[in-house]
Amino acid sequence: MSERRDAVDAWEALYRAQVTVLRRLRVGFPDEELSLSEYDVLFNLSRMPGHAARIRDLNRQLLLTQPSVSRLLDRIAARGLVTKNEDPRDARGTIVTLTDEGYSLFRRIGAEHAAAIAELMTALSPEELAELTRLTDKLRRGVDPR
Repeated sequence: MSERRDAVDAWEALYRAQVTVLRRLRVGFPDEELSLSEYDVLFNLSRMPGHAARIRDLNRQLLLTQPSVSRLLDRIAARGLVTKNEDPRDARGTIVTLTDEGYSLFRRIGAEHAAAIAELMTALSPEELAELTRLTDKLRRGVDPR
């Protein structure tokens, strides 16, 4: 029973830390230009080869439901931040691509956001940051994504 309690306590601590940090980051996020969810889409696309991904692959990276992602993509496509095109290899799929305008906005807001993250993370030493990264990466690799 102790292992189970330790696992639940560790999860609760991780979850509460994430909620606390995200709430703080939302306060200073320049959401008059881009919501945090929209930023997350641009961030993930910026890390994909060619700044593009199938919607289903993008969905795996986001904490939104598929219908919410579709509506979000429609909104940012209407603003010219991404394009949506039929997948040439599979007509059932859609490829979302970050536009130059979207990438530029992501970079500008990302610089502000990164500075806010770095400031919050000063609560941990460089060694603790490295250990946190190692542990969270290990946790992610050990969880079946289903």
